[in-house]
Order: sequence, then structure tokens, then C-alpha cells
Amino acid sequence: MHVAIIGAGPTGLFLGAALARRGHRVTAVDRDAGPDPDGGWARRGVMQFHHAHGFRPQVGEALRAELPEAHGRWVAAGAEPITFTLDDGRTLPGGMRSRRETFERALRAAVVGTPGLDLRRGHVDGVVLDGSRARGLRVDGVELRADLVIDASGRSGRATRDLRAAPALSGHAGVAYVDRQYRLLPGADPGPMTNPLAWQAEFDGYQVIVFRHEQGIFSVLIVRPTADPRLALLRHGPAFEAACRAIPGLDTWTDPERAEPITPVLVGGALVNHYRGQAAPDGSVRPNFVAVGDAVATTTPMFGRGITTSLLQARELLRRLDDGADPADVAVGFDAWCETAMRPWVADHVRMDAAMLDRWAGHDIDLDQRLPSDLVMAAAAVEPAIRPALPPYLAMLAGPECLDAVEPLAAAVYRGGWRPPRDEGPSRDELVAVLRGAPVPA
Repeated sequence: MHVAIIGAGPTGLFLGAALARRGHRVTAVDRDAGPDPDGGWARRGVMQFHHAHGFRPQVGEALRAELPEAHGRWVAAGAEPITFTLDDGRTLPGGMRSRRETFERALRAAVVGTPGLDLRRGHVDGVVLDGSRARGLRVDGVELRADLVIDASGRSGRATRDLRAAPALSGHAGVAYVDRQYRLLPGADPGPMTNPLAWQAEFDGYQVIVFRHEQGIFSVLIVRPTADPRLALLRHGPAFEAACRAIPGLDTWTDPERAEPITPVLVGGALVNHYRGQAAPDGSVRPNFVAVGDAVATTTPMFGRGITTSLLQARELLRRLDDGADPADVAVGFDAWCETAMRPWVADHVRMDAAMLDRWAGHDIDLDQRLPSDLVMAAAAVEPAIRPALPPYLAMLAGPECLDAVEPLAAAVYRGGWRPPRDEGPSRDELVAVLRGAPVPA
């Protein structure tokens, strides 16, 4: 069959190459032409390309299963495996340390030239319909006929916006972030780590996360509530560096004698959690059309789950097509699977983000509601019986429900009066004073 894919980011490239290798004819359309001849790659319109990412073990598994040469290129470019060690000494795979740019370069280089895959630069004006049935795309005013249309354009894609019902879960998380990439100097060791994935610190009214990447590169994120615009000063390099000097732990990571910045300060937009099923506005599922990736599920990036959830979806769609699903109705079963396997992750983030904002506003933990996952994990500091449930959740080897059995143990900890201690460092008001003292451009 001929498959037309909207978008040639990680999801579109992975699906396009995997389908072409199954003998299908695939056209993936994207406005981005790929890396420039000089090696630069701006990826305009894809904000998250340059921001911090996490890669759970499912990403490597997906590449090894479908595109092993892409995995080989990724490792050759420096991607590093992560391992969780359990209390009993057993180990679990934790994913890979890597920048998204490193991942995408390896993936694109591996799939360019795949027989049957046409990577076409262009603008998708919309989907060609025959009644309710998708029959192809309109690209720069020209029809591209196809037997199956896949929307891998992301949450903000416009070409199919009117073809699906409103999101079942959606809303601004109430937080925004800025980040910057650094590289450790030769001989310098990494700074403190909370777990094998990252270092995270909770302060009075804001949060700091350090994601380690490949070859000594790491990203620093400072997460703030959007309701307090004063921390928007962090977008300026001198203010960001002043914050790094003032925050214990972060001062170790970014000490100029140990690390150097390799990017400007990167400003992320207001963060959104989003889940949108396959159904059309009238409740039907449109034949010969399926949305996948961020077009279905988007979570705030503090846990770095985006590419993982996207490739999990891509593999499930491939499995269904391999099992003989008719392109006309493959979206029906896929939608049911997403409801079970993807929607819980979005709901998990909605719950965590709302609870975090409440804590930043000075409210106590609501013990009449199910605890958010981050507070369940925090309680493991005083209740060791919680700890075995955490690695499968962190590595996404099981869904958020894997914490259900230990949530009552965490609730008992909080009912006993214990609260997660804030990390030592400036409050939000104190940090604002630090930023205002930095030389910020007019």
C-alpha cells in the first residue's frame, strides 16, 4: 500500500522506514529539509529539538528491532546506556543518555535512502477526503493519493486539526522552563545525581533538573510557575548563570572550572499535557487515517517521556498492520490500545503538575485524593517498602498503575506528619533578587 505520513520527526521517520522495509511505498512530508550542508540543523518550529530529553529503554529496543543501523549510529555518536540497580543487587535497563539532536541525526542518517521511502520537503495543506475516508494529502496545492494517512506532525499540527474531536485531556500545566546545555571539562566528574537519569532538586516555589546526555554534555532546567513572571529573567544568560551560582548542587554542576556552556539559554514555552484520541467530532473513527505520537499524547518534559511514548505507539501501530489490520479501520483498535497504554501517562502528569503548583503556592498535601506519583516516590525516603516499585515506573517498564500497590504506604507516611524536605537553597523570592542583581540587557 501507499502510506502518506505528515511529519518527518522521530515518529514519522521511524514509521516511514519501518513500513518501507515491509515493502510498502511511503511518502513522509515535512517542511524541514534535514541538516544543512555545513552540518547545522536549526529544526525551526520544533522547539523541543534543542531542549533536554530522556530516552527510556523502549527507544533503544524499538531501534534495535526495526532500524538496528540507526541504533548503531546512535551509539557511535556517543549515546550511553543507563542502568538501575535495585536494592537486592539486580539491575534494570534505564535507557540512554543522549541529546535529542544526537538521536535525530543518527535516525535520519540511517533511514535516508531507504528503498520505498520518499522524504519530501513541503507543506501539508490538508487531508484529501472521500466522504469521511482519508484518500491522501494535499501538499503545496497538489494531491498526493495514499491508502493510509498517518499524522505524525505533533500536538500542534494544523493539517488534521478539524478531523478529530477535542482532546479528552488538555491544559496548560501552569509551569514553564528555561534550560541550557553544558559540557564537562576534561577530567571533571559529574555533579550530584538523584537517580541514574537525572539530578532533581525541589526548592521553595521552583524546581531544578539536570539531565545527563552523552560525552559529558548535560542540560540544566529551571522550572517555574507561569503565574509568577519574575523568573522570566532567567532567559538572559547573566541571570541564568547567577542562578546557577546561587543554587547549591547546581553550582557544582556548572562551576566554570568544571563545565562550560555550549548553547545560549533556551526558552521553553508554557507546558501542556494533552491526550487526543482518534475519534472524529461526530464520534466515529475516520477510515484510512490514524494519528500517532505527540498528536495523541503529550506530557510535560520534566520526566523526558515524549519520544518513548511516541515510539511505543509507532511499534503498536506496526504490530497491528503486521497482524493484518485493514488500513480502513486500524485506528479503531489502535485507539483502544492508546486509551489503556498512553492516556494514563498523560493523566499521571496532569495530577503531578497540579499538585506541584499547589505545593509551590503553600498548600499542604491533599490526603483525600490519590497521591501523585512524585509524592509516592518521595515517601520511599522513609518507607523502604516503596522502593522496589520505583524503577519500573521510572523506566516506563510498567504504567503509572505500578505505584498503586505502594500508594497507601506513602499516604500513611504523610498522614504521620512527614513531608518531603525542601532542598537547601534560595526561595523563589530570594532567587528573584539574585536575578535582578545580574547584568541583564535592556
